[in-house]
Parts: sequence; C-alpha cells; structure tokens
Amino acid sequence: MDELDRRIVAALQIDGRASWRRISAALGEPERKVARRGLRLLESGDVAVRGLVMRGETVILRMTCRPGTVRDAAVAAARRADCIFSYALAGPVDCVAELQCPPGRLASLMLDEVPALPGLVSQSVSPVLRYFRTVHEWSPGILDAGEVEALGGPHGTVGEPAPRDVEVGPEELALLGALAEDGRRTYEELAAVSGLSVATARRRVETLTREGVVSIRAAVEPALLGLPVEALLWIKVRPDEVEKVGRLLVESPLVRYAAVVMGEHQLLVDVTQPSKAALHEFLTVSPWVRHVEAVQSHLVVESFKRSGVEFPGVDREAS
Repeated sequence: MDELDRRIVAALQIDGRASWRRISAALGEPERKVARRGLRLLESGDVAVRGLVMRGETVILRMTCRPGTVRDAAVAAARRADCIFSYALAGPVDCVAELQCPPGRLASLMLDEVPALPGLVSQSVSPVLRYFRTVHEWSPGILDAGEVEALGGPHGTVGEPAPRDVEVGPEELALLGALAEDGRRTYEELAAVSGLSVATARRRVETLTREGVVSIRAAVEPALLGLPVEALLWIKVRPDEVEKVGRLLVESPLVRYAAVVMGEHQLLVDVTQPSKAALHEFLTVSPWVRHVEAVQSHLVVESFKRSGVEFPGVDREAS
C-alpha cells in the first residue's frame, strides 16, 4: 500500500461506515480519488470492513500441537464462529486464539470442544478479565489528531469483556448478521434484510454500535501498513502494577491489543513493529518495562483470523 492507501485504511479503522465523502474531507483528498482507492482495497480482499458481534465474555486459548498439525489447529480455531483471532506462533506455544465464551459455556468449551481440535497435544484456557485495548479498536497512529477528530474522534481504548444488556430481537439479529458479512452495507440494504424502514434501521444500528453489541471497523494485515513484525507478549506483573502497566502499554499506537488475563501472567499484549530492532527496543527500553517482573515473547508467524475476519491462510489445504 502507498501512503494514501494506508491513510484510507486508517480512516476505516476509525469508522468502518464512514462515507467516501467524509473520508476525503478528513484526509484533504479528492472524493473520487478516495472512493476509487477505497473500493479497490475492499474488492482486493486486503481490507475487510465487518461488524464484530459480541456474544459474551472472552477467553484466550493457547495450544501446543503435534508436528505438522499446527496449521490444522489454527485453521480449525479460526473457523469457529466465536473466534475473534487465531495465530500461529514461533515458540513453545504453537497457536493462540481468542474465543467468545458466554456464561455457562466454559466447561463445555474446555472439556469437550477444544480437545476435539486436530493435532492438539495440550491446551491452556485463560479467561479475560478486562481490556485496555481490543484488536478491533486498534488504530496504528497513521492519522493526525485533526484527521481523527474529523472522522468522529477516537473510540474508547478501555473496553469490557461483555457489552451491556441490550434487547436483541429478530430485526436486530438480521441487522447484526448483515453487518457481520459486510459492515459497509447501505441503510437501504439493511432495511431490506431486516424488514425495517430505512430510518429505523439507521437508529437500530447506531444503538447496537453505541451499546457495544457490534463494532464496525476495518481489518487488515499490519504488514500492509508497514508493520511486518508482530509479537504476542505474556507479561508477569505485581497485582498493584497491572493498571499502570496496561495504561503505559496502550500509550503506543503500535500495541494492537492489551488484556488482563487469569493465570501466571497477568497481561497479554499484541504489538506490531516496523522491524525486529524496533521490537527489541520496545521490549527493553519502553517505560512499561521497568514495572514488570517477566515477559515471554512469541513472534506471530501467520494469522488466520483477525477481528472476526478470516484471512487467506484459512483457505489453504491442510498439510
């Protein structure tokens, strides 16, 4: 991607439903040029704008696999409807995935569903207690403050594992299903699939978005934005330092994800960098480092799902 492509993607990461007119005004570029570039990015499959529907609380699944089955396990996890992300890693952990797990389903997930994944040797399931940033909230700092404000301002970087209680009827379910397939569907299209008027469909979508039931943003491989190095960090912190470290971490726009998890390590972090040298600097001299006890770092080798969007690796033949 060139600079304008990246700026358009960054705008869609702020507001996946922003019109080309609004994006062009925010970026100071001609509308026709922005629309042409934006449509090309969406049609190529390099960028996908989808609605991520929150179905419940979340857990982190770590897996070790038999030799030759890592891809099988990562793909099987990615194909689950409740999967938010699924990565293959370099290190003692072969795969990691984030799964939505409504109350009452943890036992079934741990004891029945996860052990059935192909090639699995061992598993670890860690419930997420809270977020400092989710992968679906990530913006890589490409746009300046004025451009972000013109697109509606930054969305909150502190989330909760589950949205507030919101009544979801048949019409809302139809809207959510349509947005999960294509987050940029017009309100006329959304009205047609839900049986609502255009005005009512607009209001319902705004409510579902505001209440956190669905988040509509662009998913893209960080490498296409000039950030080819990605790592997952498990960070061990004193209990009274968790809040401070979490907030220091998300001061960096290159931190895609930061969550408090149960287990030996209190924080899980997904960070992208332009180079391994930059990653080394992030791991050794950043302000958060002086407040932690230990860090385990794992390089992301391949992604199979990001922000609920399956990526090309899922379509490959299993080895």
